Amino acid sequence: MNEAVRKNAILIIRSLALATGLAVLALAPRTLRAQDCLTCHGDSSMTDSNGHSIFVDGKHFGDSIHGSLQCANCHADIKGYPHPDKVAPVDCKTCHADQATQLGGSVHADSKEHPCTSCHGNAHEIFPKTDARSAVYPLNVPKTCGQCHSNNGMAGKHGLASVYPNYIDSIHGFALSKEGLLVAANCQSCHGSHHILSHTDPASPTYKSNIPQTCGNCHAKINDEYQAGVHGQAIAKGDLKAPVCSDCHTAHAILQPTESAFRMQSTPICGNCHKDKFSTYRDTFHSQLGSLGGYVETARCWDCHGAHDVRPTSDPASPVNPANLIATCGRCHAGANASFVKYQPHANARDRKLNPGLYFVRLFMNLLLASVLTFFLLHTILWLIRSRYQQVKTKGDNGGKHA
Repeated sequence: MNEAVRKNAILIIRSLALATGLAVLALAPRTLRAQDCLTCHGDSSMTDSNGHSIFVDGKHFGDSIHGSLQCANCHADIKGYPHPDKVAPVDCKTCHADQATQLGGSVHADSKEHPCTSCHGNAHEIFPKTDARSAVYPLNVPKTCGQCHSNNGMAGKHGLASVYPNYIDSIHGFALSKEGLLVAANCQSCHGSHHILSHTDPASPTYKSNIPQTCGNCHAKINDEYQAGVHGQAIAKGDLKAPVCSDCHTAHAILQPTESAFRMQSTPICGNCHKDKFSTYRDTFHSQLGSLGGYVETARCWDCHGAHDVRPTSDPASPVNPANLIATCGRCHAGANASFVKYQPHANARDRKLNPGLYFVRLFMNLLLASVLTFFLLHTILWLIRSRYQQVKTKGDNGGKHA
């Protein structure tokens, strides 16, 4: 028997077996079992009229969270065989009513794709979220969300935020993907799982006034410090201009605070709000040294004012309160004393009322500079006039002698 004849024989045998199975199903007046459906759908080559695979891996389905169910539990419109060519989409809310209600009010409610399978994966291979094979297992959540929220996903096509590349390179993404820390923040830690709302919705955990508490679910101590500071108190009073965690650390591309990249950008971040203080800081030794790039340990705003528990100078607990300055400066400058801390890190030479001495010194130096430049400019102009006059006179005298 040649190869072609052998293959044809195998196809004929398979067709007869399949036809026999289908005939039995057609005659059997009983509810279809999963095994009955797998008679057809267990064939990996099985496709629908559009050429889409309708293969179901029986082993994976049996291991899945739905493995104990029968196919008709989800495909309720299928009563027997033969079933219609087009069957109704599965309605997950039949069992998952609470999740369906939450999803109905979320940003994913109008998704054209099936929202359940888009996140949980193949409908026949859905595993519990505690199973490493699950698409919503903590280690897999960023990749699952990244199918849409990434440069190569639907971000560009549908105007979605491309956040996956930023997250995966962040301190949270590194802890999750490189260190395997299941407690590291992933997408659903901040946004939730089913009831995901826009960051512009006051009920969203990523709405500005709610961000401190959202981050505080993991960073409890830092949140307590933040709430005690001027920024936290301002947010509590409804002042949404005050900074929250994401204003300083960003939302997804969060760096390790001890990294040089974060330290180098921290001062401009504070300067976004405190423009007057930022301009005076840039004139100081600390800023000039830090701007050279290599001196990342140079004092930045939060080295003196604190990072989260930021308090006004008048507060006795503030590190920049006059009573605490020696200790604060002494962290970098060993031997700092009362005379040393008289240095003004935000001296403003343009503010006569705040710094009169510095104001008049600056005024005198500017006037002196202007006077010197004016004198030498005038001197140079007169010198040029005299030189030109001398040239013309000399030329005239020489011409008279030749005559």
